[in-house]
Amino acid sequence: MRVGVVTFPGTLDDIDAARAVRYAGGEAVALWHGDHDLRGVDAVVLPGGFSYGDYLRCGAIARFAPVMSEIIDAAERGMPVLGICNGFQILCEAHLLPGALVRNESLHFVCRDQGLRVENVDTAWTRGFAPNAEIVVPVKNGEGGYIADEATLDRLEGEGRVVFRYIGGNPNGSRRDIAGITNAAGNVVGLMPHPEHAIDPLTGPGTDGLGLFTALLERGHRKPRGQRAACPNTAAT
Repeated sequence: MRVGVVTFPGTLDDIDAARAVRYAGGEAVALWHGDHDLRGVDAVVLPGGFSYGDYLRCGAIARFAPVMSEIIDAAERGMPVLGICNGFQILCEAHLLPGALVRNESLHFVCRDQGLRVENVDTAWTRGFAPNAEIVVPVKNGEGGYIADEATLDRLEGEGRVVFRYIGGNPNGSRRDIAGITNAAGNVVGLMPHPEHAIDPLTGPGTDGLGLFTALLERGHRKPRGQRAACPNTAAT
C-alpha cells in the first residue's frame, strides 16, 4: 500500500511518519504542500510540526494549501487519512473533523510519554487494537487542548467517535480527556499524541504506536466493520 506523507513549511515529523509507514510494511510517498496530485496513494498522513509557523491558528494556513483540496476530496470519497498533532489541527481547520485545538491549559509546552485508551477500534487506523486497549505514546504540543461545544461533544460520545482518550493524567486540558476522534465514516482520524514516535523500543517508549499503521497496511481499510483483532504491540485491559 502506498501512503502519502505531506510536508508543509514547518513540518517536523514527516520523516518519522514515513519511517513508521515503512516499519509497517508500506511504501511511503512524499507529498509536497503545493502538490495538486496525490500520486496515486491509497492513504494519507498529515504529520506533526508547526506548519506555516502556526501563524493565525495552528493549521489555519495549511488548510488552504493546494494539496489539501485533493486530500479533502479523497477523504470524502473514503480514503483513509491520519492527522497527527499539527495534522489533527489541520483536519479540524479543514472541517474534516469537528472542534478545534487550543493553547494547553497549563500555558506550557508539554512533552512526555502518555497513556491512552483506544475507545474505537472500528476505524481504518485502529482495527488492529483490542477494544479498550491501553497504549503509551509520546505527546508533545503547546496547543493540544481539544475543544468543541457541548452538543458536538455529546454527539461524538454518542456516536462512538472518540477514538483515543487520555489516561493517567490529561496533558493539555482537552475536554472530556479526548486525545483523538474520527469522522462518521471512520476513515479520517486525528489525534494529538505521536504514534510515529512509538514504533521502535530503541527510540520510543515501546511499539504501541505501530498499531495505527499496521491496522491499515496489514488488514486493508476495506475490512468489514465489527471484525476485530488484538494488535500484538498493545496490551488490552
